Amino acid sequence: MTLKRYFGDRAFYKTALTVALPIMLQNLITNFVSMLDNIMVGALGTEEMSGVSIVNQITMIYILALFGGMSGIGIFTAQFYGKKDETGIAYTVRFKLIVALATCLVGGLVLILFDEQLISLFLHESGSEGDIALTLSYGKTYLRHYLVGLVPIALVQAYAGTLRETGNTFWPMLAGMAAVGTNCLFNYILIFGKLGLPAMGVTGAAVATNISRVVELGILAVYIIVNRKKYPYFFRRGFRIPGELIRSMVLKGAPLLVNEVLWSSGMSALSIAFSLHGLDVVAAYSISSTVTNLFSVAFMSMGVSIGIIVGQNLGAREYDLAVDNVRKLFTFTTLLSIGIGAAMFFCGHFIGRFYNTTDAVKDLAVYLIRVYAFVMPLHALTNASYFTLRSGGKTVITFLFDSGSVWLLMVPGAYALFYLAHLNIHALYPAVMGLEILKVILGLALVKKKVWIRTIV
Repeated sequence: MTLKRYFGDRAFYKTALTVALPIMLQNLITNFVSMLDNIMVGALGTEEMSGVSIVNQITMIYILALFGGMSGIGIFTAQFYGKKDETGIAYTVRFKLIVALATCLVGGLVLILFDEQLISLFLHESGSEGDIALTLSYGKTYLRHYLVGLVPIALVQAYAGTLRETGNTFWPMLAGMAAVGTNCLFNYILIFGKLGLPAMGVTGAAVATNISRVVELGILAVYIIVNRKKYPYFFRRGFRIPGELIRSMVLKGAPLLVNEVLWSSGMSALSIAFSLHGLDVVAAYSISSTVTNLFSVAFMSMGVSIGIIVGQNLGAREYDLAVDNVRKLFTFTTLLSIGIGAAMFFCGHFIGRFYNTTDAVKDLAVYLIRVYAFVMPLHALTNASYFTLRSGGKTVITFLFDSGSVWLLMVPGAYALFYLAHLNIHALYPAVMGLEILKVILGLALVKKKVWIRTIV
């Protein structure tokens, strides 16, 4: 075994980065603007920032449910594309739209009927400062206006995902960049009342988000319509989908949808466990999550790229090439995460100081950022393992690997360390984050066994 097996040549990295960079750039801009949004809302006060942050954690379950549903179908899209089967791609587009609208309906009903109960899960009395009733009020206000954007979010997931899986990462990136720019601009105008408009506070933040979603959907729709000859599968008439294909997509897609719901709800359960320490921790975790999401863009985007590249290899039955690509992409992703983790460790201190909140919240946020910087390479490896397993349609194993680790390890561990060991947040957070090493061991073992090598179309 030589080290050369783990590194590609210039052509390899050019191919990998051609897929990864547009996704990376889009996610980078999205998360950077999310951080600016967080700072702007934070300028209103700790309660406003905490209320909006809590709602964003709740609605993330909806967004990731969409992502999971689209991802399961997207496995087939990528492999049909590798097989050059346009009719097959058209079937997957139809099914994506059905799943997107169904998820939108269910998610909207849950958020409307249980808004106060869901937000209250994150609010606990403690010795820290902060008005819980006021935080709840701001959260409900933000969520009520945010609901308008659920439909555009669903349609964007369906169209942008299909474009990426068929080799076009540029236009989803461009639409995403336009959306986050729009969001940032309107946040500034509507939150603080610029250009003669009244200051709308958290309501303005929600309205700005909805405007940006419509802009993103509009750009994608116009591009697809103008280039309809290039993408005929978006315009195939009828609603027919072969029953056997529906069955296969449901069997492969349902575990991914359930996985994303359980994983995101598990991460929310972790946030609730952290919030048991008080509203200061809610605010600090909001800041740290925004920063860590920004720096995690690189390895997250590389994971998506692994899924696309390897999925196309498997669709073309190039199994040896798929194995070789996985090995080299894992190495690249790990080294990339080490470098970015180091940068986040040193930059976190300066970013945390931009927020208009108490010194205690700022100091805790910086601490949480630095802890995450140490475990970032672990998250990079588990993310790469997840997308590799998913590329071959091993969605049940993916489900157990991803959600199982959250609900069987991290969530019980966090609550046990709080209620039984009585650890404070400075000891509890690194202990919970360190559990990721167990997931790394399992993920690498599954990838090495090559259980993911299969063609499903």
